[in-house]
Amino acid sequence: MDTLFIKNERQQALVDKAIHLGALAKNRVKEAEQFAQLPQDTVKDLKESNYLSLTLPKELGGEGLSLYEFLLMQEKLATGDGATALSVGWHLGIVKELSEDRIWEDSILNWFTKKVKTDQVLVNRIASEKATGSPTRGGVPKTKAVKDGNDYLITGEKTFSTMASVLDYYIVSAFVEDKDTVGSFLIHRDEPGIHVNKTWDTMSMRGTGSDDLVFENVRVDSSMLVELNKQANPKKAKGWLLHIPACYLGIAIAARNDAIEFAKNFQPNSLNTPISEVAHIQDKIGEMDVKLMSARHFMYRIAELWDETPEQERQNLSAELATVKMVATNTANDVVDLAMRIVGGRGLSKQMPFEQYYRDIRAGLHNPPMDDAVIQLLAKRALTHSSQK
Repeated sequence: MDTLFIKNERQQALVDKAIHLGALAKNRVKEAEQFAQLPQDTVKDLKESNYLSLTLPKELGGEGLSLYEFLLMQEKLATGDGATALSVGWHLGIVKELSEDRIWEDSILNWFTKKVKTDQVLVNRIASEKATGSPTRGGVPKTKAVKDGNDYLITGEKTFSTMASVLDYYIVSAFVEDKDTVGSFLIHRDEPGIHVNKTWDTMSMRGTGSDDLVFENVRVDSSMLVELNKQANPKKAKGWLLHIPACYLGIAIAARNDAIEFAKNFQPNSLNTPISEVAHIQDKIGEMDVKLMSARHFMYRIAELWDETPEQERQNLSAELATVKMVATNTANDVVDLAMRIVGGRGLSKQMPFEQYYRDIRAGLHNPPMDDAVIQLLAKRALTHSSQK
């Protein structure tokens, strides 16, 4: 399935690295499910392989991954373990965005990117709150930042804090009272007043460990106010968010591969051949490949366009980026459902991987942008362009 997507030796080497790490992560899925967090050994593997600095530009010590290469690796990592891929995808995407867009002050950015390279520190944005829902919907955070001398005191509670227990740094959104606007602070995990509240009890993507984070008068130097709304444009097209569809397509590919292996090796005593020879099973296998082929070609083509497009024109791809996410996550759900139908009732057993694919794949429907927002975006664009003819 990959001969059309891996184009050169560099990409093959990158993919091989992701496959290796995915296989290691897969061995710890039961641990991740039990404790509902990204296993420390998986984090250690990622750091020791320098995976966390891959999206840094080469001049800063990284591999300077293009968006296309980033998606290749994340899709392969997800075939091993979707929760690991989704988790580290946030870190890699943020590092890519920060180093390319340079929205932080140079002194802070240079210091931080050096830590990513040399120490392989793990970071994520911490933005969601119970009262505001998804930050993409525009809610103002209840978390407050109050000026106290040369510092700020941060108080609030965040939800869906992916990798909360294993992150080294948090980029925390808060309402900055003296600025009368929303900003983000870079905060080290060891600052006094930070507490991880183990609330992650969902059925899907348990290994992401997306617990609540509580901040109680956490003292932060004012230099760590790294972003204000005027710097970080929430409406700007973000190609790196395609790590989300890449992850869920990776899970779907894993389900497809396992379903095919099951079909080739399962022969009930009512048949003279394995069920892979049965017409309706072959129909389902063919349907899985049609869906995956369509979604993957769409995703990778948009990634190519992003890489080929001058930065000042990339905003024109915002609708395509959003549509890739919608198409990919819905396709991935369809593929896993077909895999479950091939395997039958056995697929519901905890002794087989299919029930986890089935649970994890559902989470993609709730990652931003949501389907309704994508459809509205496309409709408004169509209506606007129609009126300009």
